[in-house]
Amino acid sequence: MRFTGHLDLHRAWERAFRRAGLPLAYSEGFNPHPRLNLASALPLGFTGEREALDAWLEQDLPVEDVQVALLRALPPGLQVSQIESVDLRLPALQTSLEASEYQITFQRPFPELAERLAALLLADSLPRRWRERDYDLRPLILDARLPDAPPPSLPTDSGQQALCLRLSARESATGRPDEVIAALGGDPQAARVHRLRLLFKE
Repeated sequence: MRFTGHLDLHRAWERAFRRAGLPLAYSEGFNPHPRLNLASALPLGFTGEREALDAWLEQDLPVEDVQVALLRALPPGLQVSQIESVDLRLPALQTSLEASEYQITFQRPFPELAERLAALLLADSLPRRWRERDYDLRPLILDARLPDAPPPSLPTDSGQQALCLRLSARESATGRPDEVIAALGGDPQAARVHRLRLLFKE
């Protein structure tokens, strides 16, 4: 699933709702779209847990029935841990998102990781360039540390080094974990990135 792009992931959820026989709502107009909104696109190659999805149904159904139906219809690699009814007057997930937490597992030895991380956190600025745009990565790093142990949901091989990050995920200020790896002098292609959770406004 980690090599499934955002649009294909969106289609996978749409197919799951259809297979589950749930009355998914669609937008109006000449080209109706299913009313499904993922809180944050997961970059290709990343894995995630505790992701968030808004789904609109044409009628009210008990959340327990929705969960049972979806669990039977989901493809391998997608799981549902919790479903709850949401007040339609609440803001969209994307506008409420503030930060994301990640665990990075390095597939190859990363010499002086602790020292490089300490220097990165002491830096006043970290100039970076992304898609022809210059920006400062440093204010987007809200927290960075070496973990005591990997989370139970993310097994790692013995001896692999890891890094925990909390990055800004606001609409106009989003930090990317692969950019943090590059700023540390590491190779983003030689690391596995797992998003642990999304953090929303109160």
